[in-house]
Amino acid sequence: MSTATSAGSPADTAPDGSAVLLDVRDLQVEFRTRDGVAKAVNGVGYTVSAGQTLAVLGESGSGKSVTAQAVMGILDTPPGRITGGEVLFRGRDLLKLKEEERRKVRGAEMAMIFQDALSSLNPVLSVGAQLAEMFTVHRGMSRKDARARAVELMERVGIPAARERVGDYPHQFSGGMRQRIMIAMALALKPALIIADEPTTALDVTVQAQVMELLADLQRELRMGLILITHDLGVVADVADTIAVMYAGRIVETAPVHDIYRAPAHPYTRGLLESIPRLDRKGRALYAIKGLPPNLTRIPSGCAFHPRCPLARAVCRSGEPPLYEVSPGRRSACHFWRETLGGGEPPRDTAGVPPRDSSEEGPRD
Repeated sequence: MSTATSAGSPADTAPDGSAVLLDVRDLQVEFRTRDGVAKAVNGVGYTVSAGQTLAVLGESGSGKSVTAQAVMGILDTPPGRITGGEVLFRGRDLLKLKEEERRKVRGAEMAMIFQDALSSLNPVLSVGAQLAEMFTVHRGMSRKDARARAVELMERVGIPAARERVGDYPHQFSGGMRQRIMIAMALALKPALIIADEPTTALDVTVQAQVMELLADLQRELRMGLILITHDLGVVADVADTIAVMYAGRIVETAPVHDIYRAPAHPYTRGLLESIPRLDRKGRALYAIKGLPPNLTRIPSGCAFHPRCPLARAVCRSGEPPLYEVSPGRRSACHFWRETLGGGEPPRDTAGVPPRDSSEEGPRD
């Protein structure tokens, strides 16, 4: 099972007893900008086991893609810089490997699917040539054998008439078909872990469902670990085992997927769920979280979400909440997670700040 971890905590096995494939611990990434240092990732930790799917959710700028880039070793440096933490893959800290060793891990053991397939594929090479290159470079195959493997991969991800289309160029495929080709490239060398960064962006809902179903089927068949990065809670309900919600560079909630949907334990997660269109609320305006995500060069004190939170109190402005253990395998970075689980909202004063009460200092671990 995929879980969130605290800094330095052991994660050799998941709660279900399976071996942990990826263990990210207290990862920190910053960017130096004209406005100052932006803390894009601030102490993120999670684990992924073989055969498990972790969905990482959050608004744009929450740090979910930067975390993935740091894990893959493709972070642009400068301006990005990893300032702390560990990325343990099969027990090895990838952050301590030389770039040559890191390249051997990428593709062969870990692969990434990017959100914009058209810009990720080379427009002047046929898709077959790009797929075949994986085998000629990394496996030393002949061009003939590599091309045959490219056709097999295209057929595996559902490209119709793959043998006839292996010589076509990226622009000759639809958006959904290009994304399937990106999935085929990620699968080419049979990696143990795949990171899919917004794999259904700009696709219509029918194609989104097809791509997600394909990923889920391949993940189950090959027993891969899968990290699915998205801003849309609606696309992960049927494929994820665990959800980690990020806000302002931190994980604010992590839980088994059904627990999140049934009763979120963080106000931000609750807001994301409320903003999803629902058939039983036809005709009603969609809920929107007030305000905007914070500027990462000026993250608010205490809980970064407090300026937008309907439950915010004085302790939220002064003390950064830890990841409280809500239940085994479930954590929330909210001082008032019990209140959030209950779905209640405290009364407000005229300034929009709830009055102090006996729970002002928050729950204790």
